[in-house]
Amino acid sequence: MKSSIIDSIKSLPPLSKTIIDVNKVYADADASIQDMAKVIEHDPMIIANLLKATNSPLYGFAREIHSPAQAVALFGMSMTRSIALSNAIRKLLNVDMQPYGITSEKFAEISELQATLMMKWYKQIDKKKADKLYLATFLQETGKILIASDVIQDDETTSFYSEVELSNNLAQVEKMYVDVTSSEVTAKVFEHWNFEDDFIQMILYADNPNNAPEAIKEFSTALNIIKTIVPMNNPLSEVAINIGLKKAHDAGYNHELLEDAIDDILDELEKGL
Repeated sequence: MKSSIIDSIKSLPPLSKTIIDVNKVYADADASIQDMAKVIEHDPMIIANLLKATNSPLYGFAREIHSPAQAVALFGMSMTRSIALSNAIRKLLNVDMQPYGITSEKFAEISELQATLMMKWYKQIDKKKADKLYLATFLQETGKILIASDVIQDDETTSFYSEVELSNNLAQVEKMYVDVTSSEVTAKVFEHWNFEDDFIQMILYADNPNNAPEAIKEFSTALNIIKTIVPMNNPLSEVAINIGLKKAHDAGYNHELLEDAIDDILDELEKGL
């Protein structure tokens, strides 16, 4: 890994007290939805992003939600934690995604899209695993923020983007320019913030799941499939969907469940237009 990226990770500020408290509540088996709502109620940024998410067409809630407590009750502990964390982390980092040809807002939307597709797909397979994968999916592209920053500093934005624009393998482009993939950078970021080891490992191997330890191979494979179908440069394109479905089939999944989840997402996006 380039020393400049390592230095960027080492200089990251700590997570906010609210996020630390959110993680504590999530890890407490006796904690309730009310406890989670209480932790976030004094953080206007988290509340704003949570309410924005509840009213997104991606989630398909039947009515508009105005209360943070209602939003937490609808999403549940795992999804609330994921949305709070992803927004807090993007706020901590200097987000300029120009080398990937997208805005910071688009980066957030695609991350949310990946996480929503994962949940719709995997809850049909195993609800517990779906909860575990949701957060990892939401945050798995975090390393791209630091890679983009490094590319900008090296004045390689134009050439990097010209490779990204037509690529079906962004990890390959990243490796070519910064000698590391975003999954490897993301894993280092969450190691820096003392996240649990299995969370770090499943992201670490998401670009190369065949090399993953057996205990987390399924999780890394699922993350890889989702980022293939919803890549930052061409989310939900016909080519991306076909490559992702082939990967799912080759990994032994019932690809029809994934196709159904993709169709649901496409329908909801169309309704939201």
